[in-house]
Amino acid sequence: MANTRQFDFVVIGTGPGGEGAAMRAAKGGKRVAAVERFQMVGGGCTHWATIPSKALRQAIYHTNVCNQHTDYRGLESHNRLSFPELLATANAVISKQVDLREGFYERNDVALIPGTAKFIDPHTIEVVRPGAALQRISADVFVIASGSRPYRPKDVDFSHANIFDSDTLLSLDRTPASITVYGAGVVGCEYASMWRNMQARVTLVNTRDRLLSFLDDEIIAALTYHLSENGVRILHNEDYERVEGTDDGVILHLESGKKVRSEVLLWANGRSGNTEDLGLENIDVKPNHRGQIEVNEHYQTTQPHIYAVGDVVGYPSLASASYDQGRFAAGHYLGESDYYLVEDIPTGIYTSPEISSLGKTERQLTEEKVPYEVGKASFKHLARAQITGLTAGMLKLLFHRETLALLGIHCFGQNSAEIVHIGQAIMGQPPPNNTIRYFLTTTFNYPTMAEAYRVAALNGMNRVF
Repeated sequence: MANTRQFDFVVIGTGPGGEGAAMRAAKGGKRVAAVERFQMVGGGCTHWATIPSKALRQAIYHTNVCNQHTDYRGLESHNRLSFPELLATANAVISKQVDLREGFYERNDVALIPGTAKFIDPHTIEVVRPGAALQRISADVFVIASGSRPYRPKDVDFSHANIFDSDTLLSLDRTPASITVYGAGVVGCEYASMWRNMQARVTLVNTRDRLLSFLDDEIIAALTYHLSENGVRILHNEDYERVEGTDDGVILHLESGKKVRSEVLLWANGRSGNTEDLGLENIDVKPNHRGQIEVNEHYQTTQPHIYAVGDVVGYPSLASASYDQGRFAAGHYLGESDYYLVEDIPTGIYTSPEISSLGKTERQLTEEKVPYEVGKASFKHLARAQITGLTAGMLKLLFHRETLALLGIHCFGQNSAEIVHIGQAIMGQPPPNNTIRYFLTTTFNYPTMAEAYRVAALNGMNRVF
């Protein structure tokens, strides 16, 4: 019989959600443990998703700068780096992130327990690790932060050498000349953009009638235009019939009768929560059909002492939101009342150019019959953009016509994911400090991309008066 170790607070998974919960509980004076089935901390965010994909994108960007800007004498390198060589940059970043995050657990006296966790009753889990003795751990409170994985249809052979999902793509040992991306969500659009920047022939298959329908319509149109202009072939309203792996590639058979041939297929259509091996049937917690756990406003499951945070609960499935959810859940357990979650969470999409948005879209405001106005700044008119040569894009501010309150921020272009936070700070202020007047009365450094806020606010005010 395995000995049972006792803790106050145990998290399952060390991604952003688990880390946030563990650190907050530890700082609250609790005995905390974190169970991780992978050999290193960080979860999917660090090892398969956010960090590697963004590091890869940056490596591709720098390679293109050297290849395209021959005015940078001594930097030009017309021998393009291979995909494995570009991945080396991502692996270096991952290693640094793991070292950093392991330090967090060590400094806060959080016990790291390697292995796969499974509930055997509402207050006890078993941790299984190949080659090691079975461990039992009991706790007053648990936080499930087990994350998610790419959805894999049973009729698609992911063991084929040319068929990948977003997790396994990072094991690709060559640079394909062509790639089909099935699924045009955030992951699909990001990878389609990256592969095209590596000069691969890219076909992006979208099961819906437009890209990223949760974005503002004007941003959707801009993204579609730039992807197409850059050479990405986009197929809308298409569903697969079957996937045929061949010796030298993949043939995607679509229900419309089209056949899309490429060297590699990236399946990027949906994600599933990592819940199937957690023993949830032993604690009367039932995940939905997508493997996600339903929670209340405090991130509690049907068992009040068991919380769930991060991708395993579904939307918004962002690393930033997951970390805050973990801290929030731990704060609720600690009895804190001064910590809350904001409703408006910025979205960062790392296509080329990148996208970031916050708040309402024009479509939503129109449906809600809110009297709003629009202020725009085109990047091509900004001195900073002209200096860098990255002139594609715009900043779009939506604001209440009468109160001037900032209602939405939509940015398309270089550094959008950074720029959006200036507006976020103002949008989160209580009235009357949440208006676009701030941008009219503030001096911005010149030349900067942040100056777009002043330009957009002036443009919007000209429509009001």
